[in-house]
Amino acid sequence: MKSLVKVLAIVAVATTIAVSAVASETRTLVMGILATESTENLMKRWGGIIEAMRAQTGLDVKPYFASDYAGIIEGMRFDKVDVVVYGNKSAMEAVERAGAEVFAQEVELDGSPGYYSILVTHKSNTHLNSLADVLKCDGTLNFGIGDPNSTSGFLVPTTFIFAANKVLPQDCFKTVRNASHETNLMSAATRQVDAATANNIALYSRLRRNAPEMADQLKEIWRSPLIASDPVAWRKNLPDDVKMKVYQFFMGYGRLGTPDEVKKARAVLAKADMRPFMPSSNAQLYPFYQMEATKRIQQVEADDVLTDAEKQARTAELYARLEEYRKLAEDVPQM
Repeated sequence: MKSLVKVLAIVAVATTIAVSAVASETRTLVMGILATESTENLMKRWGGIIEAMRAQTGLDVKPYFASDYAGIIEGMRFDKVDVVVYGNKSAMEAVERAGAEVFAQEVELDGSPGYYSILVTHKSNTHLNSLADVLKCDGTLNFGIGDPNSTSGFLVPTTFIFAANKVLPQDCFKTVRNASHETNLMSAATRQVDAATANNIALYSRLRRNAPEMADQLKEIWRSPLIASDPVAWRKNLPDDVKMKVYQFFMGYGRLGTPDEVKKARAVLAKADMRPFMPSSNAQLYPFYQMEATKRIQQVEADDVLTDAEKQARTAELYARLEEYRKLAEDVPQM
């Protein structure tokens, strides 16, 4: 009997030690950030937020700067990336392909709920002063557009510039190059392209701060309707206790704490061109699904290869999808 008690006591101690060891392990959380500019500039913007997140959640938060949108979506799909600051277009892809769930949204530094896609050219291009000048489509211009999964760099200009005017970029320009906002702006500033897409924050905040001499070489010649600020999403299968820690951090950072703590947090957020985050959900993406469907309808209708029957079948499917998201947007408001 004494031997059994002794054995049980040893097992109990060993179990306690094992449980304590597991509890003391710091869980790693990989936070993905899209490479819309250089890694050095991204660290200037996000380094302080990641450090604060690490301290407040007790998680070992590791940044992952993705070279493209597709890579970070695949990273979340295979559980290699846990939380990602997406654009709305890439968030749509991540929800459909990688089980992403939107839970927060950025707020612009000026307090606005969004930002704008813009079209820029070199200030010396006196023949390019409006969208109409760019859409002459005489095959002489070199054009810079965003990554295909970029909201402001690709989806919005594709919808409001090209689809709206029934124009395909490859039929309009001498060359078309896909690149990040920073690269597009720099290419236009150095006259490697004649016109390029980006967004107002990339030009008037980030480039103006990081390379003011380049920003001075650019002029804006078109601006889109307002785009909702970037969503933040986690992978759906992230453990609930981790989700809770992450959510509490995002909702409390820059709002909760002593006056000095709040002031410090807001200064860190300001470096990232933001105010405190606000709650969100996948409902934020419904207008963008509608935008995507509208763009595809216009592309199908302008396709000279498809037969009338094929066009009718494809557009019917797209109109059904468009109506689905219109109804969702009405029934499930974003906030």
